[in-house]
Amino acid sequence: MRIDTVIFDMDGTLIDTEKYYRIFWPMALKEFGYDMTDEQALSMRSLGRPFAPLRLREMFGPGLDYQAVRERRKALMEERIERDGIELKPGAIELLSWLRQQGIRSAIATATDMQRTEKYLGMLEIRDYFEQVISATMVKEGKPSPDIYLYACEQLGRRPCDCMAVEDSPNGVLSAARAGCRVVLVPDQTDADPELEKLLYAKVHRLDEITGLF
Repeated sequence: MRIDTVIFDMDGTLIDTEKYYRIFWPMALKEFGYDMTDEQALSMRSLGRPFAPLRLREMFGPGLDYQAVRERRKALMEERIERDGIELKPGAIELLSWLRQQGIRSAIATATDMQRTEKYLGMLEIRDYFEQVISATMVKEGKPSPDIYLYACEQLGRRPCDCMAVEDSPNGVLSAARAGCRVVLVPDQTDADPELEKLLYAKVHRLDEITGLF
């Protein structure tokens, strides 16, 4: 079976924004009177609906106003991005350019809403590399459910087994693996534990190392 399509997660995989979620979830929660540990913040990476509000309420109680906290986290994060900008992860342009030269299709499947996804891709001038941009807002359940990858494969007209999914977080890996994609992990904030390793097709430390997997 030949991999002819690569589906990328965005935050933490292509662009260096996952670190901001790790900072601003705890900061936003602090304003509402909750103390979030770093481990708890890491568990939120790529977590989509309905799982994100459920996870926060499990941590901090059923009275937590998820929408208010999330809006505050988004505002804090956008302030930082407007001030400091965002950067691509190492090897991103090299990989995207190589895939284009090889005729291998690229797409995005992200937990981020479509408005911010398009904004970030535009800021970094990489939108044209992607045939499809899929947001978790388009499907019933976000990551770690397989919905977003199954929908992306459907939109691309590809079988999951013919697609490589590039992810940086446990929730993203679970989503792609459950859909049947061949998952490549590029660790960002943490490395894979032994159970997550079992789900991987490969693991690399820079995006452009993926060229060696074809």
